[in-house]
Amino acid sequence: MNFVTAEKKLQHKLDKQYSISDPQFIRSVSALLGPSFIDGNAVKVLKNGDEIFPVMLNAIQQARQTITFETFIYWAETIGEDFADALSKRALAGVKVHVLLDWLGSVKMEQKQLDKMMQAGVEIQRYHKPHWSHLSRLNNRTHRKLLIIDGELGFTGGVGIADQWLGNASNPDEWRDTHFQVHGPVVAQMQAVFMDNWIKAQGKVLHDQHYFPVIHKAGTMPCQMFSSSPSGGSDSMELMYLMAITAAEDSIYISSAYFVPDEMSVNALIDAANRGVEIRIIVPGKHIDNELVRKASRAGWGDMLKANIQIAEYTPTMYHCKILIIDHLLVSIGSTNFDNRSFRLNDEANLNIMDKDFAIEQANIFNDDWQHSHQITYEDWLARPLKEKFLEKVAVLLKSQV
Repeated sequence: MNFVTAEKKLQHKLDKQYSISDPQFIRSVSALLGPSFIDGNAVKVLKNGDEIFPVMLNAIQQARQTITFETFIYWAETIGEDFADALSKRALAGVKVHVLLDWLGSVKMEQKQLDKMMQAGVEIQRYHKPHWSHLSRLNNRTHRKLLIIDGELGFTGGVGIADQWLGNASNPDEWRDTHFQVHGPVVAQMQAVFMDNWIKAQGKVLHDQHYFPVIHKAGTMPCQMFSSSPSGGSDSMELMYLMAITAAEDSIYISSAYFVPDEMSVNALIDAANRGVEIRIIVPGKHIDNELVRKASRAGWGDMLKANIQIAEYTPTMYHCKILIIDHLLVSIGSTNFDNRSFRLNDEANLNIMDKDFAIEQANIFNDDWQHSHQITYEDWLARPLKEKFLEKVAVLLKSQV
């Protein structure tokens, strides 16, 4: 049941009809994926744990009415204790705190942390805990990473709650990742994405002014927050990526912790390269938490490298970023990896930002990461040892599950 889906997969490539800068792109993405892009937002980048965690914890400590928090990874470590303490204190102060944890991603969490939060009044739900009545959903995890404070301040990106994300990516024990702080009307869309899974897990609708307040403009960025799930449009995330890649005219930069594209995605990237689009992709190198994914990824690089698509492995530490930058104009950030698990098996959420200055800032960060990465040439790829090629072929057999 975990290897099949009742939904038809995308089977036909998209024809190029417009560019990213054409208003038709926003119209089409808004209509097909929903909700619509909305103006008046401000998005701030946070790099690595030293920047990310203090800002998130401070936001929790300043919450006045509500906190909604959904995450995949939550482990019983130093930072996990810090978040449990902060959430518990706000609940004891009368703030309504709702925490949605993926069951599989939080199996390393200690019961005492859960008990502490629940005794303080935090409402906690474990998403898709194994049960005989829904074994077919065992492989459907919530991979979304959302924190919304008082319905008006949001956070999303790649970071989980574990000590691997502490520090500043200065050694192999400190992962490289990016998270984002969001102000403006799009935060209501982020809240709606949280509510989607909260309703599934808890059955209760949270909908008053403390969760969905009036939000005034905070900047000038047009943004769209959308989600995908096997229970409702599992191809939505891949469709967004394919639409953006097909519309690209100048450049495509991809940061992906787990880069295992299917044939349609590979063909879309190659078509873009053949149109003269510069394509660069950063993936993890030897420091990776899932060697199976790395092998399945490397097995499929040949045709892309031959098409002059540049692929580089980040060398200092585990690379966990998940960012798509198109034509120095569109940036897509959130929980989504470029693989089948994100596109069809997990619940994911991404924030799309259409802003030139923000895209240039992200491209500069990408270029800095590129400087700390080792580019793989087609000749390098062909020269892989026979043992490595064999193990990659074995890994490909499980490609649909990674």
